[in-house]
Amino acid sequence: MLAEGLGVSYGALDASDEIQHSRQMQTPSFAKTPPFVEIIEIGDPVSANAGVDLIAQDVVQLQTAPLKARQVIVRLEGAIVMYHSTNLRMRSRPALHKHLMGYVTFGPSTTGTVDGLPIRQDSLFIVPPGAEVGFVTDSGYESFGFLMGTDELHAHLSLRGRLSEFHVPHRSEALNVGTERSGKLFAWGLDLIDTAVHQPEIFNLHKEQRASAHADLMEILLTTLAGARKAEPGRSERTGQMQSTIVQAAEQFALAHVTDRLYVSDLCKATGVSERALEYAFRAVMGLSPVAYLSRLRLHRVHETLLAATSGTTTVTIEALKWGFWHFGEFSKAYKDCFGELPSDTLRRPGL
Repeated sequence: MLAEGLGVSYGALDASDEIQHSRQMQTPSFAKTPPFVEIIEIGDPVSANAGVDLIAQDVVQLQTAPLKARQVIVRLEGAIVMYHSTNLRMRSRPALHKHLMGYVTFGPSTTGTVDGLPIRQDSLFIVPPGAEVGFVTDSGYESFGFLMGTDELHAHLSLRGRLSEFHVPHRSEALNVGTERSGKLFAWGLDLIDTAVHQPEIFNLHKEQRASAHADLMEILLTTLAGARKAEPGRSERTGQMQSTIVQAAEQFALAHVTDRLYVSDLCKATGVSERALEYAFRAVMGLSPVAYLSRLRLHRVHETLLAATSGTTTVTIEALKWGFWHFGEFSKAYKDCFGELPSDTLRRPGL
C-alpha cells in the first residue's frame, strides 16, 4: 500500500539544482491552504467544479437518472492528482490551466471518447497547457488526472538523458504506453486515493509525505512514458475526431445564439455539413439527436443560473425564456426529469 512507502527518501533527486529551481517556479500555482485532500460527492453537474481551482469543467449528464459521482483531489508538493467516477453517461469539457500539463489514465472498465478518440486500456492521454478537452464517457467511468508543470517534466527528462521524449502537443493526444504500464499507473493512483480517503491527515498535516508521494508519482509516470509513442488514429478514429469537431462547433454556435429560435438548418450552415452528417455526428458522439442534446444543454444552463441566483434577482420564467424555452409545462417536466426537482425548487435552494 502507498501509505507504507511514503517515507521513502528521494534526496538524490531533490538535490538537483535544476529540479529545485523548477519546483520553486511552479510553487505559486499550487499554493493552497489545507486541506490538501478533498473528497467531493457529486449529485449535481454544477458541483463538479467544486474544489477545482486549476481546471474549469463544463458537465452535462446525458442520461435522465439521479447523478452519483465522486471526485477526490490530492494536492502534492508540485502536482495534483484528481480522481473521478460517475454512474451516468456524461459529457464534460474540462479546460486546463495554461501553466499545467495533464496526463489521464482510465479504469479497466471505462469506455467512451476523448476528443473523438476511443478510450483504450493501453493508452495514456496527454493534455497540453491551456487546452480544452471533450470527454464523453459511459456509466461506470473512472479516471485519474495527473497535473503538473512542464518545467519539472523537462528538468527530470533532461537529467535522465531522455529530453528527446519531452513533447507538448497542440491538442490532446493519445500515447500508446501498453496495457501493463497504464494499469500500473492507474493502480498507483488507486493506492494514493485509498490512503487519502482513509487517512487524509497523512497529506493534510505532513509536507514531507506530500513531497514523498510526489516523488513516487514522478517515478511511475516517467516509467510509464518510457518508450511511449503516439497512437496513430485509424480510419474509424479519424471519423470520430471529425464528428467530435462537428458536435463542438454546433454547441458553440447554439450557445452563442441562445436568444434565437434555432433550426437544424442553422446548425448545418454553422458546421458546414448536411443534416444526415450532423445527425450521425450527434448520435455517434452524444447518443442523442442534435435537437435533444442541445435542449439538454440549455436545461443545464438554466439550472446553473437558478442555482447561482440570489433571492429576487431573477425568476424561473425569465431564465426559461432567456434560454429558449417558451412551453413552460414541457420545460418544467424536462427539468424535473433531468435534475430531480422543479426549477422553482432550485431557485429556492441556497446559492453556490
